[in-house]
Amino acid sequence: MRVAHWLKRDFIERAVAEDIGRGDLFARVSEPKRIRAYIVAKSEGVFAGREYLETLESLYDLRFYWMIEDGDRYSPGDRLVEIEGDSRDLLSLERTILDIALHASGIAILTARYVEKIAPYGCRLLDTRKTRPGLRAFEKYAVRCGGGQNHRMGLDDVLMLKDTHLRAIDDLEGFMERVKGQISFTAKIEIECEDLEMARRAMEAGADIVMCDNMSVEEIREVVAFRNEHFPHILLEASGNITLETIEEVAATGVDAVSSGSIIHQAVWPDLSMRVDQ
Repeated sequence: MRVAHWLKRDFIERAVAEDIGRGDLFARVSEPKRIRAYIVAKSEGVFAGREYLETLESLYDLRFYWMIEDGDRYSPGDRLVEIEGDSRDLLSLERTILDIALHASGIAILTARYVEKIAPYGCRLLDTRKTRPGLRAFEKYAVRCGGGQNHRMGLDDVLMLKDTHLRAIDDLEGFMERVKGQISFTAKIEIECEDLEMARRAMEAGADIVMCDNMSVEEIREVVAFRNEHFPHILLEASGNITLETIEEVAATGVDAVSSGSIIHQAVWPDLSMRVDQ
């Protein structure tokens, strides 16, 4: 899933500093002792977090022995990883280790459920920029572990014109002609559309991607039919109030991708715990 090392290291250091503060009091008063612990699953799910925990391992006197990869499924009772190290380090980092695995795995689990719904239609699941401040790279990594794909990471990699942007543009066609010579040659332009007429206008103006935003299934089918007949090279994305109950019907319309912020902000942590071997 590969996240830049500096991003992972910064994330780990901030997470540890938040929990340890001025120093773990147990580590201050206890004697060093080599111990071995393990993380066990108490529910089924899809694992994520290994890539970040391997970075944590490189920063402390710990050794991880993995039984699982990012994106693998696990069952209740499965040992996911065994950890050996100085008791003061391991116990100080217990909460951080678990929180990373729980947060990432929760997102991966929900993402995988969405992906399973739309896989038969050749449709891709995308995330959004609805991420917790400071956690975007981490949460989008977890989406990839669950089988989803990332939409844009930020405002600098795709020019996306939402309804708020469109209200500030008087001449869409003229705007599109001008900006194509100003943004990166490889950058795409996506336009958010609320009906068939706006989608038609966006395609004719030269959009690379058209988002069917909060359209009914019938409206999305009309946009797909128009695209297929007149602009088959343009990608179609559906978004807006996508749920596990509705995503399959939306994917069946023929869009190339469906995006949903809920795979991140509605994810629920699974049940994982750490135990120390005697």
